[in-house]
Amino acid sequence: MGDQTMIETSALTKRYGPFTAVDGISFKVEPGQVLGFLGPNGAGKSTTMKMIAGFLAPSSGSAKVCGFDVESQPIEAKRALGYLPEGAPSYGEMTPRAFLEFVADLRGLVGERRRQRVDDVIGRLQLESVLTQSIDTLSKGFKRRVGLAQAILHDPPALILDEPTDGLDPNQKHEVRELINAMSADKIIVISTHILEEVHAVCTRAIVIAAGRLLADATPAELEARSRYHGAVSLTASNTGAAREALARVADIETIEIDPHDHRITAIPKKGRAIFVPISEVLKSQGVEVNQLQLEAGRLDEVFRSITLPNAEARA
Repeated sequence: MGDQTMIETSALTKRYGPFTAVDGISFKVEPGQVLGFLGPNGAGKSTTMKMIAGFLAPSSGSAKVCGFDVESQPIEAKRALGYLPEGAPSYGEMTPRAFLEFVADLRGLVGERRRQRVDDVIGRLQLESVLTQSIDTLSKGFKRRVGLAQAILHDPPALILDEPTDGLDPNQKHEVRELINAMSADKIIVISTHILEEVHAVCTRAIVIAAGRLLADATPAELEARSRYHGAVSLTASNTGAAREALARVADIETIEIDPHDHRITAIPKKGRAIFVPISEVLKSQGVEVNQLQLEAGRLDEVFRSITLPNAEARA
């Protein structure tokens, strides 16, 4: 069974003439894992996903979905997979109801199971209010939800979602993330995103890709631990100057940054040193009034930049 339960790529590569869009990417995703596929725009995320979904033939390397090779066993691989491409569903002149019935036909769903699946996705993605409008007239958020509905209609074991919350408002983003979390218990899910908070919200693992290359594969916590802000302490005080003076007494602080906008002070520790306790003690002993004091796990945006920028520049 082992091999049957995952999405796997092996040295997956896509070239367009001299340009390499995806350069030898290998990874495995198992059930219960939500893999976040992160990278700047143009990094090769969508190209990789299209190859796994069987929409684009690899130049070399391979991809398997639940044990089926996407090139040699395309029917079986596609049956096991739900795919949400970027952008809106095609067939904009159809209504969501007609579009979902059309997808049910393609997926060979019939009878009671068909009715049940169509009703289930309409309910899950709260499409009742727009079922009879043409897809073209829907907001970006509803289009995204219709796209998600078609991806999960046949209840596939594996899902590939390209920017699933693109264009959604904060409430809708939250709903879609809840849905992904609910489905992740019994599905293999790969989502591409450039929204870093999404990684925290839904991913158990993150791959960072830039210029077509895989640069990191780790849990969100492991990525944060690479941050120079890992173990940093940030605080706001009514008297910033007094707080600064107090912090100067803490030996293990490497540097202190002050945000020009909100005057938040961030103390960055010397490598491997813990500074939260000494900082809170020195602030207390110096009588500095602190509004907020927190230990930072690390900042993903800064890690993301440190991983992807050198590569992006090399390519330009």
